[in-house]
Amino acid sequence: MTAEATRPAAEGTRLEELWDILPEESGCDERGVLTIGGVPVDALAEQYGTPLQIIDEKGLRRQIRRFVDGLRERWPNSEVLYASKSFPVVGMYRIAQEEGLSVDVAGGGEIKLALAAGVAPERLHFHGNAKSDDELKIALDAGVGTIIVDNEDELDRLERLLERPQKLLLRVIPGVDAETHASQATGGDKSKFGLPMDQAKRAIERMQAHPLMEFEGVHIHIGSQILNTRQFAEAVANLSTSGEFETYDVGGGLGVKYTYDEVAPSVEAYLDAIVAAARQHLPEGARLMIEPGRSVIARAGISLYRVLSVKHTGRAFVAVDGGMADQLDIALTDQRYEAVVANRMLEPWTESVQLVGRQCESGDLLVDGAGFPAARIGDLVAMATTGAYSYTMTNNYNGALRPAIVFAQDGEARLVARRETYDDLLRLHAPALEA
Repeated sequence: MTAEATRPAAEGTRLEELWDILPEESGCDERGVLTIGGVPVDALAEQYGTPLQIIDEKGLRRQIRRFVDGLRERWPNSEVLYASKSFPVVGMYRIAQEEGLSVDVAGGGEIKLALAAGVAPERLHFHGNAKSDDELKIALDAGVGTIIVDNEDELDRLERLLERPQKLLLRVIPGVDAETHASQATGGDKSKFGLPMDQAKRAIERMQAHPLMEFEGVHIHIGSQILNTRQFAEAVANLSTSGEFETYDVGGGLGVKYTYDEVAPSVEAYLDAIVAAARQHLPEGARLMIEPGRSVIARAGISLYRVLSVKHTGRAFVAVDGGMADQLDIALTDQRYEAVVANRMLEPWTESVQLVGRQCESGDLLVDGAGFPAARIGDLVAMATTGAYSYTMTNNYNGALRPAIVFAQDGEARLVARRETYDDLLRLHAPALEA
């Protein structure tokens, strides 16, 4: 399956710009077929079917090291957590563990997946604004390293459930209205997450007084897909009003480049902004933590589809065998993407098309105005920068099946999650079938 790949800038295309949003280890073989990790995508489609999530493993690991090594060089007493809600897959948890990341989990299911991957429980940090008794029991029984407390009702639960010492952080509201989609902003005064500073001080006193609660510090998160690094620095500065503690977790949220015209900060610029603010506002020697998720995995992943229908009515419509069942983020957050005909990369883009999915909603629009050669039935279409949240938000709308996931590296591919089957769907309904 190995292919020699180059990165051409074919005339009549925007390929030169497209390489900036496709995975780092992507290219084009002599047939004009997109390759990921040295593997042609048509070979992957033949072996694993479509829709298919393809992850550039080498590029992913390289991006992780940018965060881990970069933060350690700037602030030695540091820890990088992978915000696993962005791509909660056993194969991904395993890579995070191997590359030195701790892991941010936000529910009982993510705890179970991380543990199944072999992540050491003490490297898990459990988030959530409404943790149930059952989820807290799962975390406590597993020996999760840190629980990030969101509210005083959660403290009531922990007082009932704790039987041994437990490390805790408290989520506070930093008062930063992030420049992002409203559904992705979490740091403003009206956020559902965390406590304002006055209530936070009361909760901190309560934790410090409890014999089994090992309060270590505070946590903030201002939102997701943030492209202005000054906002991260502002949030760190605002943390200084919460007090002096052993640990400051400043969250994640670094945005990525999704479209040709978007500009996103580098990992280095992001780390420079955070650490400069920490040196100015936080106690020297405190532990500094960050939680990148989207910016770790987004670019490393593509979604591969097969064209099922081409028609010219009011617009040119190209319909593929996926849609909002595996790209819900488009409808939820108005996220924009780019796409390419992956088996005809070198042909001029002669049409502007509406790339649509197969779900029964007019809002099932994957790309508005994609530049394509004249599409044909059976063509392969790759959506770029879909490593984050695409698989996370997959669903069974119209009976859709969750796609398979493969990791590609050095000309080889490996399956890390099989495609969902109709038998999987029916298994949930066994009680009704057996009645």
